[in-house]
Order: sequence, then structure tokens, then C-alpha cells
Amino acid sequence: MTGGNEVSDAKVTAAEIARLAGVTRAAVSNWRRRRSDFPAPAGGTSASPLFSLAEVRLWLEDQREGREVTGEVRLWQALRGAYGEEMVRALAAVGDHLRGVPGELTDQVAREVVDGLIADRRPTEVMDGLVSRLLESTARAALDGASTLRLARAVREFAGETSGTVFDPACGIGSLLVAAGGGAVGSRQGQDTQMEAMRVARVRATLASGAASVQIVEGDSLRADAFPDLRADLVVCEPPTAVADWGREQLLIDPRWEAGVPSRGESELAWLQHCYHHTAPGGRAVVALPASVAHRRSGRRIRAELVRRGRVAAVVALPPGLAASHALPLHLWLLSRPSGPGRGTGIVRMVDLSANSPDGPWEPQPHQEAEVPLIDLLDSEVDLTPSRYVREPEPDYAMEYAALREELDARLSRLQALLPELPLRGGVDSLDDGVPVAVSDLLAAGLVSLDGEELTSLSDQLDPDYVRGFASSAANARRSTSSSGTFRADLQAARLPRMDVERQHRYGDAFRSLGAFERELAELARMGGRATRLARDGLTGGALDPPPTRGRGDAEHQSTTTDGDTAVGREDRTR
Repeated sequence: MTGGNEVSDAKVTAAEIARLAGVTRAAVSNWRRRRSDFPAPAGGTSASPLFSLAEVRLWLEDQREGREVTGEVRLWQALRGAYGEEMVRALAAVGDHLRGVPGELTDQVAREVVDGLIADRRPTEVMDGLVSRLLESTARAALDGASTLRLARAVREFAGETSGTVFDPACGIGSLLVAAGGGAVGSRQGQDTQMEAMRVARVRATLASGAASVQIVEGDSLRADAFPDLRADLVVCEPPTAVADWGREQLLIDPRWEAGVPSRGESELAWLQHCYHHTAPGGRAVVALPASVAHRRSGRRIRAELVRRGRVAAVVALPPGLAASHALPLHLWLLSRPSGPGRGTGIVRMVDLSANSPDGPWEPQPHQEAEVPLIDLLDSEVDLTPSRYVREPEPDYAMEYAALREELDARLSRLQALLPELPLRGGVDSLDDGVPVAVSDLLAAGLVSLDGEELTSLSDQLDPDYVRGFASSAANARRSTSSSGTFRADLQAARLPRMDVERQHRYGDAFRSLGAFERELAELARMGGRATRLARDGLTGGALDPPPTRGRGDAEHQSTTTDGDTAVGREDRTR
């Protein structure tokens, strides 16, 4: 257990505060804006601040907010208080307690809450809830590459079911190992370098597997393979990426490199071949890799050999949002080992789900997949990126183009009405009725709030669009520009003219109309671009015809008009 100072220094995000209090994140944002005594950030950044857990708890107690919280929230609170940032160790202790191992969960409050939770729910549900919170909290930073629950669901869908052995050589806290294979799995085995993460994985696999055997050990799978003779029916893995030293020099003659020795910068291809090495005849491997592995020049030779041997069954492009440490998309590589002598598959199934939601669905539509013969992949690049081979269906050019023209015509007729008539200002009096007021003074008085670059009125004394309109004026923009020409957004330094509320409303109405005009204009530009692309693609692809040929009279009129203009131009130049 951590020391007292470490516990008292624990930090929480706004999302975790919402969980602690049993409210939404919007409620926490409102507290920060409207409650002057809300704890100030104790770390993090302006975009993602961190708050002292101890201060937040005291504030919640003083405000009498969030006292009626769920058992899951109370358990998380108790664990954060007892273990601080060592939440992976806390989850391992809870898991061992759920398995009946005495003495692991030393905090009395946490034990009581856990025992109360399992009175009306299964132990796996308790652990799944804790894992979900862990992956959404700052404590996930202690994990090296923990797989998200979204990725686990995607892997489960593409891996299918088995009654044999499931193996994950970089199992982390066990999300992929537990999710894959279905309920008839006979054995789950894994390896990982992180002791506490491995303990969580062992607990989760034991609780979820029932009668299935579980064996999870500590160690580096590439350098010290704990299962050299294992051949699993299903191998799943999200290996560590961009590892500078994965042991290439020590492993040059290792038998696992059937497709070639990966370069120093291709640790992912080392893991891919490691997974395939542990795949039994007739078995399969599902490996989550960065999208760049499919096309990096340094891995071309190994990709070609895997394809040539028929080992790559499919490559699936997943949508962004499934990786834990970045927002870049991932690919699933599906490898299959033939059940008998001879070549493997003669095609590679390419699936492009990159436009789907990160929550699925995972069943591809017909236009999202293609079966590509091996010969079409074995070119000079051996690029296995699915989007190169999967094509969107051709649109109905005539129907879409006609509909866009009608919609553009209707929007153009509405556009002029949105642009307000603004008469010339009469008189010589100043715009201000007095000394302008600074936004910083309004913030201090609690009349407005500032969230990033979003300025919001909190008072009936201030029209919100009047505030935003004048705050973004040219004069305030100049005030935010230094003598060197560098612009710095500083809305607190903006100044607003003083005027009564009725006059504010008039300005607010004008700013609202201008905002609607800008949005409509932007939508028109988007639709115009779409119409132009449709027309060009339809004309060049043969789906659309150009307009009927002009009559001779029209051509003569055009020529006369052009010649007349030219003649007038010549006459003007001679004067």
C-alpha cells in the first residue's frame, strides 16, 4: 500500500470527479464555473486539468454533493484512498479477494463494499466495472499498452470461437485474452512483463473461464518465451509498438522468423511472426497493429513472404478511437496456419471499416470488403492497406446531382434573407455610452464564463450574442496582436461597449443573423464542392452527358458579344 503522502497527493480528472459524485461531466464543469470555492487545478494542463483527490472529497462533503453514490463509485473511492495512483495493484487485490484469496485486500472499507456488491451481481461484473474505470482514469498511465474494451470487442468479433487454447503473448490486464474465443475455451494462457497487470489478467481469466485452465506468467515473450512448445488454436495480441530494442541481435537465428528477420525498426513484424509461430495447424492469429505496418518500406520483404506463403487471411482497417494511447487507426491482421501440407489461402480478404463508429458494427457491408488475389498484392510496394483495394460504390450521379442543384437553388434563395439590413449609423455620438468594460472584470464578477475560447453570458444583464460578437471584434483582435505580428487569443483582455440591455438585444439579433448567414454560406460551399465533384466525376466517367449543343444563333450571339466587348475594349484603349 502506498504511503500517506502519496495518497494525499493523488490527482483526479474532471471525468473521475463526475464518477465520484455520481453526476455528469457537465455538472462538474458548472461547478468549476459557478462555485468560487471549487478546488483549483493541482496539475495537468488547461485543456485537461488534474485536481487534488483530497481537496475534491472535502469540497463534495461541504457542498453535500454526491453523497448518494452507487456501490461502484464508493468502491473506486475507497481504492483510490487506499492505493493512490497504484490502481492496477488495487484491482489485482480486489480480484484475489473475489477469488477467495485471504489477506490481499487490506482496506476494510473496500472489502465491505466488494462483499456488498457481489451479493447481487457476479464477480466478473465487478471486475469489468473496475477495469472500465481504470481505462478511463489517469491511473491507466501506469499500464504499458493496455487494450481498450472497444478493441477487445472488435477482436472478439473477428477471432470467432474455439474450444481449444487461447494465447496472448502480451496480455497486459487481459482484455483481449478474456474477450476472445467464446465460452467453450479449454485453456487461456498469457505472458506479460508487468507483474501487477499480469495478476489482473490472471484474475479476470480465472473468473471468466469457469472450468477452463488458466496459466499467465511474467516475462518478455520475444526474449524469454515462456511457452516455446505451445501451439494455440487462437492467438490474440496487441503488441507494444515502436520498440527501439526488441532483441534483434540476440534473436537473429531464432526459428520464429519464418518470413525473415525483422529490422530493428519493425518490432511489430517480430510480434506478428511470434504470434504465428504459436498458432496450431488449422488455427488462426488476430493481431492489432498500427496502420503503418501495412505499407512501411522497411517491412516490405516480410510482408511479401507472408503473402506469398498464403499466411495472411485478412487485413481489417478499424476506425480511429480503439487504441489506448493515441487516436490513430489500427489494423487487425488475421493469419491462418494450414491444417496440412500445401499452400495457404490464394486470396487476402481486405476489409475497410475505418468510416464506422469505434463501437461498431463489425460486420462489413458488401462495399466495405474485397477479395484480392495474391498476385495483385505482390508488386514493388506490397502495400496491404485495405483502402487501396476496397472501393466505395459508385453514386447515382444523375439523381444526386439533380437533388444537389435543387437544394442549392433553395438555399441560395434563403441566403439573402439571412443577411441583415444594416442602415448607416446616424449622428456623431460614440458607440460607447461610457468607458468600455473588460471581459476580465465580467469574469471576476461572475457575469460571464470562459471555457477555452468559448465566452458565455451567465447573467440576464448581458445578451450572450452581444458579448460574443463584440469580444471577437477587429479592435479586440488587434489588441491580441503583438508588435511582431504574432496573434495570441486573449479574450480576457477584450473590451465591450457599455449599453443598456434593450440595445444589447438589437446588436445580439444582428450578430445572430450574421452567424446564421456564415453557417449557411459554409454549407453552400460544402454542397457546391460536392456538386462540382459529382459533375466532374460523372462527366469523365461516362455517367453524365454535357448540356445539349448550343444552337447556331446562340453561338453567333456569344461570338458577337465577345467580339463586341473586345471591340469596345480596343476603342477604349485608343481614346
